[in-house]
Amino acid sequence: MKKRIKTSLIILSLLGAFNAEAQKRITEGTISYDIVVNTGNSNPSIADMFDGATSIVYLKGYQTRFERVSSLGVESTIVDGKTGNVNVLKEYGEQKYMITMTPGNWKDANKKYEGIVFKYENEYKDIAGYKCQKAIGTMKDGTTITVFFTKDLVANNREFEYAYKSLPGLAMEYETTVGSLKVTYTVSKVNFGIVPATKFELPKSGFRVMTYEESNNAGKAN
Repeated sequence: MKKRIKTSLIILSLLGAFNAEAQKRITEGTISYDIVVNTGNSNPSIADMFDGATSIVYLKGYQTRFERVSSLGVESTIVDGKTGNVNVLKEYGEQKYMITMTPGNWKDANKKYEGIVFKYENEYKDIAGYKCQKAIGTMKDGTTITVFFTKDLVANNREFEYAYKSLPGLAMEYETTVGSLKVTYTVSKVNFGIVPATKFELPKSGFRVMTYEESNNAGKAN
């Protein structure tokens, strides 16, 4: 009996090692996205601000920077995976803001995703050369979101994909909302090259610094 138990443990250990080797952990690199906007009507001018927009996630160790560039300006979310602190940079012409967030603030900003439950579908497609499986997530309020993810990749710090961090792999295609627009992000390329440390440095001047609470109050005032 002892020999059988020992043999079973060895097999399980080998299977675990195989799975760990099969799934590549992204410790450094970039993830580039294609952006498609669904306006919900026939007037394309509503989506003009996203014409030519790009989005890239930069990863280095436990640091991430999610950056979206559009005709409106640049929005960047920098997450320090060690401290849990988050800084959001918004650059719209001459208006520049830096919103500082604690781990508690970041959790509050994403509270609608807490407790999300995913159902895995038997539907697959290739995205950027990776086999991706469809999953439908149901939030506490009953709202559903659809995502395609790959089990081949996983990031060191998954806070940039807050809604999908419980998935057993990297989200490769998902839909989000920006105001009244539905925006679909699809990974176009994954690059494992070196990312400069300067990508995660915070500006020392030129930005109006606001706390998370102050930014929320400013939004209500508008």
